[in-house]
Amino acid sequence: MKFASYWHDTAPAFTAATQGQPQGLYDVAVIGAGFTGLGAARRLAAEGRRVIVLEAERVGFGASGRNGGHLNNGLAHSYLDARARFGREKAVALYRAFDQGIETIERIIAEEGVACDFRRSGKLKLASKPAHYEVIARNFEAVHADADSETALLSKADLASEIGSDSFHGGMLQTRSAMMHMGRFVVGLAEAAVRRGAEIHEQTPVTGRRQADGAYELATPRGSVRAREVVLATGAYTPAVFGHFRRRIVPVGSFLLATRPLNGKEIEQYLPGRRTYVNSLNVGNYFRLSPDDRLIFGGRARFSAVSDQRSDARSGDILRHALAGIFPGLAGIGIDYCWGGLVDMTSDRFPRAGKADGVHFAMGYSGHGAQIATHMGEVLADGILGKPDRNPWADLPWPAVPGHFGQPWFLPLVGAWYRTLDLLR
Repeated sequence: MKFASYWHDTAPAFTAATQGQPQGLYDVAVIGAGFTGLGAARRLAAEGRRVIVLEAERVGFGASGRNGGHLNNGLAHSYLDARARFGREKAVALYRAFDQGIETIERIIAEEGVACDFRRSGKLKLASKPAHYEVIARNFEAVHADADSETALLSKADLASEIGSDSFHGGMLQTRSAMMHMGRFVVGLAEAAVRRGAEIHEQTPVTGRRQADGAYELATPRGSVRAREVVLATGAYTPAVFGHFRRRIVPVGSFLLATRPLNGKEIEQYLPGRRTYVNSLNVGNYFRLSPDDRLIFGGRARFSAVSDQRSDARSGDILRHALAGIFPGLAGIGIDYCWGGLVDMTSDRFPRAGKADGVHFAMGYSGHGAQIATHMGEVLADGILGKPDRNPWADLPWPAVPGHFGQPWFLPLVGAWYRTLDLLR
């Protein structure tokens, strides 16, 4: 078993990084070479701006290369709750922003010829308890009427053709959802940004910043650069120099397994629908087939802000148990990959984007970012270019999390609370 991201291990290497010391004046400096940063860099460079991307590790190192591989449309929240909070018009706009995110990915794949196994698979939200099905049904009625007619409510009997498990009591199918190979896409997006004229500097963390002479100076261990505008696209991996954002983002670990490849009989038995799947528990699980037919199975597992081999291994043991609970026939299946990463959560689980503390930013995707992050990079770029504002999150207030200064000491308490809710409801 490898303690490495399946997406990293099975993607081509990115070989177009700019060599040498970053220096000079740029129109825009982008911090972070994940989906958001690369989406912004590609769009800005295509419009003739001089763009530099500063990445602390390597392209796709963070959440963009450590997720479950889902591109799920619609809100991560209850649509009914969003409608009650924001009103119907705003809730519909937020819901459809995720549709637009998937459409942006699909367009870029076509424009740039990125081979990343993109497929409109549909997402199935599975009710883990009978009461959860009732909640899903009410949410479905509102979503179907207001925002997405391409949805369907499935009974427990309907699930037989979708998933080979007796653990669920029905679900909601969102057919616009998709999946892809995340590692191949992020490398392809980076290569496209370079072709358009952007510089990408890996192993170049930003360690300091200051304003001078109408520009921002960003310090790195490899030298300093100046830029007229800065895009911060670092999510849960935001460096300490950007304390404003670290007080508002809660980094939470998300952990995954990838099994050995399933054979055709096993696929038909356990995952005949070949969709992305997520259950309805607060401390839940999500899963899908990989392009080479592995079961990629993930979840919070542990409420921790640490992802290293020891933490990932402990979480992997929890995930093995959860996998066996959903698919008893796969208990003991060989596990080829075990990995984790950090998710950038906000206190209300809605993303945030705009300009604050002197920089343009998009983050706080709260575990629902793969489908919208590239799109939000383009939205930020369009704002810098003076194009019409398409930012759906622009007017959401974003107060700091009380008592939080970057290290989320309260995560074990949050985890205990959610697990208690799962037992009681």
